Amino acid sequence: MQQYELEAWLGDDHGLEGDQVAELLRLADEINGRYPDPDDQPERDAALSTAYQLMLGQDEVIDELAQKRSNAKAAESQALAGLRQAALMLIPNESRTESGFARQVGVDRMAVRNWLGKR
Repeated sequence: MQQYELEAWLGDDHGLEGDQVAELLRLADEINGRYPDPDDQPERDAALSTAYQLMLGQDEVIDELAQKRSNAKAAESQALAGLRQAALMLIPNESRTESGFARQVGVDRMAVRNWLGKR
């Protein structure tokens, strides 16, 4: 990331001093190295945003991120329970195949077989 790109991302009223901008630029390069794939843009943005907020002294961002993670884990658990129920109802009556269901819901076939008690 170039400094002008970082400054454009920050906007005019970012609240950082010159040395902090330089440090954030260094962190941005680290973050880009950690998430090099073009599909990783949301992760890069989240990491850079967190770095920026922490530099501003906004430590509450940690609590917010922890809450988001907790909510995401709960949502994943609920979605998996629903998918398992769907597998238990649809695959035995041959409305879906194991592999077709796995593809549709984005899990591997072994997970579906596990849900069905076949593993």
